[in-house]
Amino acid sequence: MRESILDGKRILAVDDEPDILTLLEEEIVDACPRCQFEKAVTFETAVKMLNSGNYDLVILDIMGVRGFDLLAIAEGRKIPVAMLTAHALNPEALKRSIQMRARAYLPKEKLGEIVPFLEDIFRESDHASGWGVLMKKLEGYFDARWGENWKESEAQFWKEFEEKMVHIRG
Repeated sequence: MRESILDGKRILAVDDEPDILTLLEEEIVDACPRCQFEKAVTFETAVKMLNSGNYDLVILDIMGVRGFDLLAIAEGRKIPVAMLTAHALNPEALKRSIQMRARAYLPKEKLGEIVPFLEDIFRESDHASGWGVLMKKLEGYFDARWGENWKESEAQFWKEFEEKMVHIRG
């Protein structure tokens, strides 16, 4: 088994669908048996856990558990957050995730590939470089899902975003 940057990390996953939490746990713990994986199925439980524990990473569903409210709490505690969604898979939620300083925005369709995405969060030292890596991996997926012109409705935001990515890469 290969070493993972997630080994030894304490991870909280929050989703109102227990089967998603089970899949997440299987994917993460199989790849990183030395990480500590905890889960919550309600907003209220997640708030208590966030306020009482020190987590290295939080994975949040957007719908069903008030993911953006939980993101604000986690960000306030300086805990990296990966947003995970199926129902809020749209350009507006992606933009909001970036603006609220989430470190990733992942479609539930990519659950089987979650570990490398989570590892990237810890490999990239800052918010912008992490998004650069994520977009390089998922932009084709987003283009196929939303159409190649999906950035046009928020052209200024995406132009500035791209400029930051070029500055970091270059």
